[in-house]
Amino acid sequence: MTSSCPSSRVERARPLLGTTVKVLVQGMDAPRAHAAIDKAFAQVERVHALMSFHEPASDLSRLHRAPLGERVTVDAMTVEVLEEARQLAEMSGGVFDITIGGQLVRDGLLPSPQGACPPDPSAYWKDIELLETQVCLHRPLWMDLGGIAKGYAVDCAVHALKEHGVTHGVVNAGGDLRFIGTGPHQVAIDTMLPDRANIPALEVGEVAVATSTPRARAAHAAIPHRDALHRLPVGGDLLATVVAPRCVHADALTKVVLALGTQSDAMLRHYDAEAYLQSPAGEWTCIGQVIS
Repeated sequence: MTSSCPSSRVERARPLLGTTVKVLVQGMDAPRAHAAIDKAFAQVERVHALMSFHEPASDLSRLHRAPLGERVTVDAMTVEVLEEARQLAEMSGGVFDITIGGQLVRDGLLPSPQGACPPDPSAYWKDIELLETQVCLHRPLWMDLGGIAKGYAVDCAVHALKEHGVTHGVVNAGGDLRFIGTGPHQVAIDTMLPDRANIPALEVGEVAVATSTPRARAAHAAIPHRDALHRLPVGGDLLATVVAPRCVHADALTKVVLALGTQSDAMLRHYDAEAYLQSPAGEWTCIGQVIS
């Protein structure tokens, strides 16, 4: 990843969100850069604490343990992500649906949440009622925010950096990233195909970029990406890279593109996003709005 930015730079990394989160600040003296990066990491930590499937005290775990029909007060950040997920589910016809958590547990991709009622296989996104500061589940279900919360955390970190005067930088959470500064920024896409001599790259401006592919999984491991409408793993050993103004959308839309392919065009355009879908043979298809 390269960019046309000031030469001075401070970069730090921390293990969060099940990956390595890197924050780079350029063109700022070191004390101010470190202070801004501290604030950015604090935002990522907060998203992790609130939306982790694993942490017993997270909002997500409290919702899983709550009696059916009880209104549970959650953080405004959690409400915001659940609302984004609801909109994505509605627009995709249920292909993107965070209630897929029960199936991921069954397939060994997530641990079973302690103290939670077994999920109803027929539960889906419309069984989650969102109120101003509360959430109510109308069927037993397990939510997995792994397909959207990482991108949201990147957006929150970028907002914190900007609030502290950062004009050039990037937040990268395991390949879901967002730039600050007009660039141009070059992003290499690791396709994980055998041909390592020709690595494709995008040249982008102040945008977010996210990539998803089932190619990254270990041999014989279950495919983590699902067509939630049909409750089936996405097939075809595809790779999807999405460029969008916000990382929460880029992150989530990669899953939609893997499931729907060119049928995701209208949805991408709604979010001012574009996607690059690679076939197993290495052929690329561009979908959605071309971002200049």
